[in-house]
Amino acid sequence: MENNMNERVQQLLTQMNLLEDELRTALSEQQSTMFFQIKGKRVEFEQSIKATHRKLKRNFFRWLVTDRPQNLITGPIIYSMIVPLLVTDLFVSFYQITCFPIYGIKKVKRGDYIIFDRQHLSYLNFIEKFHCTYCAYGTGMVAYISEIIARTEQYFCPIKHARKVLSTHARYSHFLDFGEAENYEAKLEEYRRALSPDRIDKK
Repeated sequence: MENNMNERVQQLLTQMNLLEDELRTALSEQQSTMFFQIKGKRVEFEQSIKATHRKLKRNFFRWLVTDRPQNLITGPIIYSMIVPLLVTDLFVSFYQITCFPIYGIKKVKRGDYIIFDRQHLSYLNFIEKFHCTYCAYGTGMVAYISEIIARTEQYFCPIKHARKVLSTHARYSHFLDFGEAENYEAKLEEYRRALSPDRIDKK
């Protein structure tokens, strides 16, 4: 009975992942059709939309006057975070480059997580574009590192926690239940094989 329930849960999780992928694809296609087209590394808008964007852009001095003063005050603190971000990025990337080939794990592509494309938005002034670039790096880098750690966890310890976790990575939902000891070693090897470059998926 318990095994049947576990299989049913896994089937539902797989269906949810497939539906989420289809939704992301559909939303991306809808955006491209309605607003822009992606050509190589460039994002291009229709001329009428580009013209509207330019009209909506605030120049630097108007932005400086109307922006919230607390944003300017806290700016140095926010941008000082680039130091720990870069250091963490460097060390985790070094770990992946050196250890993943030894473990037989497919490497995580930075370009799938760290994306710089907001500079193509004409309604942003150069300061706003700079902010967006920083945010894109920070959030993208955290997602990139999260996936590296997730693959590491799947390799060494694909077991759920006994207590409910508020937020988890995408691989966690497919991990073994807490206390599921039967055939653990064999299942662990299957989780490891699933990480190989020719088989990697979200299991």
